[in-house]
Amino acid sequence: MAKKELLEQAKAAGIEVDSKMKVSEIKSLLDAKQPKEEDKVETEPRSSEDVETAKAGKRSAKALAEAKEKEEKEARKTSTSPGEAKPKPQAPPTRSRLERRSKGYKNTAKLIEDGTLYPLDKAVDLAKKTSHVKFDATVELHINLGVDPKHADQNIRDIVVLPAGSGKKVRVAVLTDDTAAAKAAGADVAGLEDILAQLDKGTINFDTLITSPNHMAKLGKYARVLGPRGLMPNPKSGTVTTDISKAVTEAKAGKVEYRVDSTGIVHIGVGKVSFDDAKLSENLNAVFTSIKSNKPQSVKGTYIQSAFLATSMGPSIPVDITSIG
Repeated sequence: MAKKELLEQAKAAGIEVDSKMKVSEIKSLLDAKQPKEEDKVETEPRSSEDVETAKAGKRSAKALAEAKEKEEKEARKTSTSPGEAKPKPQAPPTRSRLERRSKGYKNTAKLIEDGTLYPLDKAVDLAKKTSHVKFDATVELHINLGVDPKHADQNIRDIVVLPAGSGKKVRVAVLTDDTAAAKAAGADVAGLEDILAQLDKGTINFDTLITSPNHMAKLGKYARVLGPRGLMPNPKSGTVTTDISKAVTEAKAGKVEYRVDSTGIVHIGVGKVSFDDAKLSENLNAVFTSIKSNKPQSVKGTYIQSAFLATSMGPSIPVDITSIG
């Protein structure tokens, strides 16, 4: 290469050279100015295709594809403005209990005024009017008592014979040796071996089971069958007695047992919608009299706090407690 060309290259590269310098000196200056091949830095980023992949792990093809998809998803999130984000669908507002009721219930509930306490006679008449079902519904009484059932003396429990009957056909079974006397008193099923044989098979064709004390031990192995159904004879309920005839008569006449639940409320059926007002009122007064007579001495505040009358599947009617004798 001519010296003149070397001088022009050096000038273009910004190297100060003298025309008197030798060609070899000028070349060495130019070589020193040029960067070495290994010193060159790769400025362009390598694409995902150029990255070596492994069979497994973070550098596998699957992991790299998932990482790329995640980056693109995050990029889309940041690129979307808040105004363009789709609003989350809102859950429909919760309907009230009355709105979830049937059409018949809603229509009859309109007959009851909010915040009104009805005297017992009017509550009975209104209960019969608000029964919208096609069958002969049961009239129910619900009484909130100011007791704590956790205390033994405040666990209210008793038996009451409804003067006008309960309106239910009660099937009475008697575990006795004197089958004829039990049948004469009105028992539907009576005997000893026959009833025990049916219990062995798990057959229960009665609503009340009455037994004499000497046969009570034979029912011990059936406690798991009779107990959950409320059919296990109990001296407190009058179903374990020596006077079988009286027990059968009371059971057929409409003897019902009530017991306060864990929240301090008594629930009891007092008749049917088909009863006239006088019979229902008579039964209600008998229940209230029984509950008042069982007031524990440890209760110092208000004993009967509230009472409601209702029919099967019907709305509740608040009762004015002061109107009850």
